[in-house]
Amino acid sequence: MDQENAAQPIPAIICADDIEIEPLTGKPFFDVTMCKSYIQNHLPLPTKFIELLPENVSVPVILTHGSRSWTIKYSSHQYSQKRFYKGWKKFVDDNMLKIGDVCLFEIISCHATLIKLKVQILRADFPSALLNRERQSQDSPEVAIEIE
Repeated sequence: MDQENAAQPIPAIICADDIEIEPLTGKPFFDVTMCKSYIQNHLPLPTKFIELLPENVSVPVILTHGSRSWTIKYSSHQYSQKRFYKGWKKFVDDNMLKIGDVCLFEIISCHATLIKLKVQILRADFPSALLNRERQSQDSPEVAIEIE
């Protein structure tokens, strides 16, 4: 087999800052694909996820990504949008979030006075080696390998 057609090793799936993606723990989670307004302003939360959070409060949220943590605010007052705001922009900037990146937020603990979430970041520029390998496997027929 020539060098060009030799199978290339698949790199580990890495998210932001060379932090490996971890399996989910089975606790509730939601994911958000970053768009311009989420990066520049605040992050509105999905309705289904809001049902799990305290109502009519403004509480601190600790976001943990890898070994780092950020304290932001969650607001759920009756007539306002349920969202992450104060401190959110620092999290975005520190993690160099870009349009198309996906953040997965998993509840670690949730109380009326404090919410803790684990965050995993999947970059929009997903490793091309994985995408190319997947495309090749879809285009190529399966071949049996005999081992003597």
